[in-house]
Amino acid sequence: MSKGKRPLTDEERTLWGRVVSTVKPRRGVKHPISEAVAAAPSRKPVSTTPAPPKPSATRPTTIAPPQNRGGEKRVRRGRLEIGGKLDLHGHTLTTGRAALTRFLHAAYERGDRTVIVITGVGRAGHGVLKQSLPGWLASAEVRALVSGFAQAHRAHGGAGAVYVFLKR
Repeated sequence: MSKGKRPLTDEERTLWGRVVSTVKPRRGVKHPISEAVAAAPSRKPVSTTPAPPKPSATRPTTIAPPQNRGGEKRVRRGRLEIGGKLDLHGHTLTTGRAALTRFLHAAYERGDRTVIVITGVGRAGHGVLKQSLPGWLASAEVRALVSGFAQAHRAHGGAGAVYVFLKR
């Protein structure tokens, strides 16, 4: 970028006006837009991706993280042993849910109290498995086994992993 300031050309002003018209300002922050930029014709961006599906009424409710965060803190500090680990990388929604159900039932039978489920963060932090996990944990198949969940510590996978706390 040059240090000298030069005036914008009409083409640059028009382009900048289009960019500004697509951005939603942060709450409470007002940015002055020059009259020339405001007068530039605006066009809504064309989206090539389909709209996300609307939530279904039959979708299970999510499990709230445990109210007593003592277990989560003990895991993070290394004072509570992690009983098992399930890595869902490479799974589809169908195979991932089935693997999670089998894994949680086996962990419960072994007497594990805390397990880690690794989903990965997905592309741009919007992984399909990561977003589906709370619904899976709330499903009737495993709801009776799960007392809560929490995002894992960075050392255990961070945003791409979840501690799942099992009932006694």
